[in-house]
Amino acid sequence: MTDVTLQLQTDGEGAIPFARGFVKSDAFMTLFREGMGLVEATAGYLDSEGRAESAALPREVSLTYATESMRLTTRLMQIASWLLVQRAVAEGEMTSEQARAENNKVKLNEAMLQPSSAEAARLPQRLRDLIAHSLRLQERIRHLDEQMSGARSAPRLNPVLGQLQTLQARLAGAR
Repeated sequence: MTDVTLQLQTDGEGAIPFARGFVKSDAFMTLFREGMGLVEATAGYLDSEGRAESAALPREVSLTYATESMRLTTRLMQIASWLLVQRAVAEGEMTSEQARAENNKVKLNEAMLQPSSAEAARLPQRLRDLIAHSLRLQERIRHLDEQMSGARSAPRLNPVLGQLQTLQARLAGAR
């Protein structure tokens, strides 16, 4: 066979050769720069423009703002942690076993509840954009993490079903 043939066997540490190579690729470095750039952009927004925007919000919306900005920063710290661990492996600063131990501490698979669309619509657009970007990035990293570890996450709950249950509960309370 040729060098192009995909090998599916695992090495002694259980990693698929493609996954080990990915963290040394240009694609990973692009993902790394995107993730760290998003962390930096979010910190800049929350420390300046976001602070001013949150101060101008009505009290009930400012509570949602505070909650969502905390969720956003938590999500981004999880993403940054995962990215830094993968880069450390790629640069030989950490073994695959050490990386697995560290990644077990990162809760990428723990989805956070999102505000209802009515609550979210009242948040500043820039915060909503940062939240949406972080959720897309988190999903991409979850997918990569599953491929790299060979694990499959539990099936995700249907988000529409959750929204329908919330709506039904609110309608029942209104009667």
